Amino acid sequence: MTDFAARRRLMVDTQIRPSDVTKYPIIDALLSVEREKFLPESLGEAAYAGENLDLGNGRVVLEPRTLAKMLDALDIEGDELVMDLGSAFGYSAAVAARMAQAVVAVEEDAALADEAQAILSSAGADNVIVHAGPLAEGAAEHGPYDVILLQGAAETLPEAIEAQLKDGGRIACLFMEGALGVVRIGYKSAGRISWRFDFNASAPVLPGFEKEKAFAL
Repeated sequence: MTDFAARRRLMVDTQIRPSDVTKYPIIDALLSVEREKFLPESLGEAAYAGENLDLGNGRVVLEPRTLAKMLDALDIEGDELVMDLGSAFGYSAAVAARMAQAVVAVEEDAALADEAQAILSSAGADNVIVHAGPLAEGAAEHGPYDVILLQGAAETLPEAIEAQLKDGGRIACLFMEGALGVVRIGYKSAGRISWRFDFNASAPVLPGFEKEKAFAL
């Protein structure tokens, strides 16, 4: 039988701490949340690999390092509301939920959203609700949000998502710029988001976060 607890410890010791993520709440969450339970059975053995896990249809579960570094930069507080866009089976939402007051996980596919809610409930993540709907529309009825993070990349950030971030809030977004992926942290003040570079990573672009294609004559 696979010792997933040992693999979780190894993931933290070889992928997370060497990436300068050492805050106790993040380390504790990554050691506590059983990543293998938030994946299709076929990916269970790869649960703690240091790479994006392919879910098909251009969707992935972000590699642990990318998620951890995003959480480190966002520095979620215990009284904050988080929106997690593209949470798939709910792993990232479960991790964030151990730091936040509540998490709204958004997933497009209604059947996947239902499955994620069931997994989260069985894992004791009672402060997470899963909202089924287009990722680019977010979940305005539950917001505005102190923190927003994307479980995939963007070429552009939809206005609807920007509007759901509170003034004083933070957002982590992996922008794909050609073949190069750059994670930036955005800070909203007076209705506008200012961005700063945080680190490099890569992931497929989430549906609804693509730039409009220009037509050449």
